[in-house]
Amino acid sequence: MTLVVGATGMVGIEICRLLSAAGQPIRALVRATSAPDKVDKLKAMGATVILGDLRDAGSLKAACHGVQAVVTTASAMPFAYEAGSNTPQSTDEDGYLSLVTIALDAGVQRFVYTSFPPLAPTFPLQDAKRAVEKALHASGLVYTILQPTYFAEIWLSPAGGFDYPNRRATIYGTGDNAISWVSFLDVAQFAAASVNNPKARNATFELGGPHGVSPSDVVRIFERVAGKAFDVTHVPVEALRAQLAGASDPMQKSYAGLMLGYASHTSIEMADTLKIFPLRLRSVDEYAKSVMPQ
Repeated sequence: MTLVVGATGMVGIEICRLLSAAGQPIRALVRATSAPDKVDKLKAMGATVILGDLRDAGSLKAACHGVQAVVTTASAMPFAYEAGSNTPQSTDEDGYLSLVTIALDAGVQRFVYTSFPPLAPTFPLQDAKRAVEKALHASGLVYTILQPTYFAEIWLSPAGGFDYPNRRATIYGTGDNAISWVSFLDVAQFAAASVNNPKARNATFELGGPHGVSPSDVVRIFERVAGKAFDVTHVPVEALRAQLAGASDPMQKSYAGLMLGYASHTSIEMADTLKIFPLRLRSVDEYAKSVMPQ
């Protein structure tokens, strides 16, 4: 039995689909406030749904009972954030640190944790990810840490400032640095494949797409697919630093830190990882063609 924490999220529900298709029994942790249609979708896959929350240790103990593996994707950011109650501190750090301890006590044999690559700025979400990774290293659990870079479906969408329906794009920094944009569908593939892969034991993998593409080149790809020019706005690094320094809300601070990381991020070499996980990675070109009317 595999417990998926964050099962109604974008990545989590795809992990459940992949595990179910492979014939693996799934227990899906969902909150009481989870969208009913997503919960119904999980049930239709054959998942056993259990109510719980990373902030509720009692529910985590019940969820971990009798499971062999835990796969995690849940986060307070960006969609579940609630100031003062569902934050990087309460969920992404305290909640996960509790889950690591509970999973160890429950005899869980594999813990797959979704994080992101280390970024230069300090901000609450990154602090939480690094704390959980450190705890996993010291826990005695058999772990796999996945560190996907910037999700194409988030950062190359209106939610990330890339308003392709209206042919407007906001670029953070110069736009000349190559970023290994990754599809959430591919991240889900890596997570599902980590559960039983002996070569993923006690290993950390940075995850990106098939090759690095600069934000400026991403705009050109979308312009070519759409056959129309985009209106591009650049946010200078100095403005991003000021935004990070001036933010007081944990979500605002974390988002500013992620934008600043975007401005200096470099591409990830995937050749060695793909020897362990022989998966086909989706490209920015494919993503652009899937979302742009042609």
